[in-house]
Amino acid sequence: MVKHDVSLFSDQDIYLFKEGNHFKLYEKLGSHPMTVDGIEGTYFAVWAPNAEQVSVTGDFNGWDKGSHKIMPRWDASGIWEGFIPGIGKGDIYKFHIVSKYNDYSVDKGDPYALHWETPPRTGSIVWEMDYVWNDSNWMANRHKYNSLKAPYAIYEVHLGSWKRVPEEGDRFLNYREMAHYLADYVKDMGFTHIELLPIMEHPFYGSWGYQTTGYFAPTSRYGTPQDLMYMIDHLHQNGIGVIIDWVPSHFPSDEHGLAYFDGSYLYEHEDPKKGYHPEWNSYIFNYGRNEVRNFLISSALFWLDKYHIDGIRVDAVASMLYLDYARQNGEWIPNIYGGKEDLDAISFLKRLNEAVYSAFPDVQTMAEESTAWPMVSKPTHVGGLGFGMKWNMGWMHDTLKYISTDPIFRKYRHDQLTFSLWYAFSENFLLPISHDEVVHGKGALIGKMPGDEWQRSANLRLLFGYMYSHPGKKLLFMGCELSQWKEWNHDESLEWHCLNYPFQRGINRWVKDLNHLYRNELALYELDFSNDGFEWIDFHDWEQSIVSFIRKGESTGEIILIVFNFTGVPRYNYKVGVPHGGYWREILNSDAEIYGGSGCGNAGGVEAVSVPMQERAFSFSLTLPPLGVLFFKS
Repeated sequence: MVKHDVSLFSDQDIYLFKEGNHFKLYEKLGSHPMTVDGIEGTYFAVWAPNAEQVSVTGDFNGWDKGSHKIMPRWDASGIWEGFIPGIGKGDIYKFHIVSKYNDYSVDKGDPYALHWETPPRTGSIVWEMDYVWNDSNWMANRHKYNSLKAPYAIYEVHLGSWKRVPEEGDRFLNYREMAHYLADYVKDMGFTHIELLPIMEHPFYGSWGYQTTGYFAPTSRYGTPQDLMYMIDHLHQNGIGVIIDWVPSHFPSDEHGLAYFDGSYLYEHEDPKKGYHPEWNSYIFNYGRNEVRNFLISSALFWLDKYHIDGIRVDAVASMLYLDYARQNGEWIPNIYGGKEDLDAISFLKRLNEAVYSAFPDVQTMAEESTAWPMVSKPTHVGGLGFGMKWNMGWMHDTLKYISTDPIFRKYRHDQLTFSLWYAFSENFLLPISHDEVVHGKGALIGKMPGDEWQRSANLRLLFGYMYSHPGKKLLFMGCELSQWKEWNHDESLEWHCLNYPFQRGINRWVKDLNHLYRNELALYELDFSNDGFEWIDFHDWEQSIVSFIRKGESTGEIILIVFNFTGVPRYNYKVGVPHGGYWREILNSDAEIYGGSGCGNAGGVEAVSVPMQERAFSFSLTLPPLGVLFFKS
């Protein structure tokens, strides 16, 4: 029996739903255990405006497609709803939808399900979000930890391959196991945040989560929603922020998912020139449909609300902004002005960011956007897209090309090293060395470095030194800090045994010390997005591939001076102009023996003398180690 006089929707809810401004639909649609007139059961609601009939099927009725029919609301919202007694937490279900069109019927998972069966099974699970959080201190203070003026040293993690249990068939760690291992490691290494590759439910493990079906449910491969809450809670208690990758750009074609949901193109566009992604063989959301905007923005806010997430990294923003993305001439439809910009997607992204920052001003949104689209990280009220930060893909590509060049020839590519500083403050940039750089035949990061084993290790330390001193927040994919030799494989654990070898152990120690230095020095992060925090000393010495610059903080007068030698030749008595005299302490040297270097340096520091150099009244003479970077503080 189904009771049809039960509803979670008010008239105001329906008004906001139709208008496209209902961003807490996870409280209304989906499955919600409750007690009605003393009877325990579950209220179900689903948006299926082109359905002729909708019923709830599951273990509780032997998957009978007709015994538990729910009814459409009277208000033309397209929402079907009903209360079914006897169903509760843990019961598996789907919506059986009979369409008005084409004699189409299908069993669909619940788009708003809070929990799903573990793939390859595809049922939704009735669930509740009860959990007692213990991260009140973090939540009360995270406006400081997540501020644009705070340090961001992000450790990007794929949960299924960070660490496994070989003694038990190489199984995954579950969320609760991961909580302790990950918190201990990340805290020791000095990272400020972790970023999780998409943890929303996805049928194909090899998609790494980027082919999402469950936009409101963490993948059950690693446990229950409460298990994930425990992991996030534990990370927060250890002072570690949590960012998640979120994918509003496309969704897979699996029959139980969003595609052709009620026998019509409901979440996607009907015309494949707008609704089908040729590069990923997936469907593109119809951002112009109010109910779809509700769905996506509700998903983003859900993770921030129910899981205490500290930020969302929006995947593949470029593919959303451009109608001709990955398409040839004739394969796309221009906008109403004849242009290639997706006006609906632009409007959606702006509304998304406005909704996030309005509800959660102490989090950040981050765009993976690879083009020169202007003002991605500027507020919407001045014409921007409204993101907090943007991935600096240009810096990543140029720097990796430069560092992979034999040092003998780097002088001919000096502009690849310095070019990023000319646009470094046009956006709030985050510098990513992400999973994308160590997959699909690209090899491991250490494998991109030229030379023998010593030189490769020195070059990798040099790359990390440049990354941590360059303006912008930092992101490093797991395994890169281990200097593992194999390309990342989602079916295997990281090569933790690398830490048994001196060069790899030295690189790991170098990343750890860089993280701690970065976090402890205001000059290295406080003005990441302002040219007031950066000053060149010299970028002209292309012949010797040497650059030097100063980083400055806002709160103090302290500065950090950094000098790089991108060749394998040590430089002696190399003069550098400095802003004032006195003793400059060498606070970090990538060539120190503890990092696997040769031990070439300046015996702990140098004295600046009143000898003008590089338009400065003082200077000092340095010993520059081969393939090395030096950090100084006066």
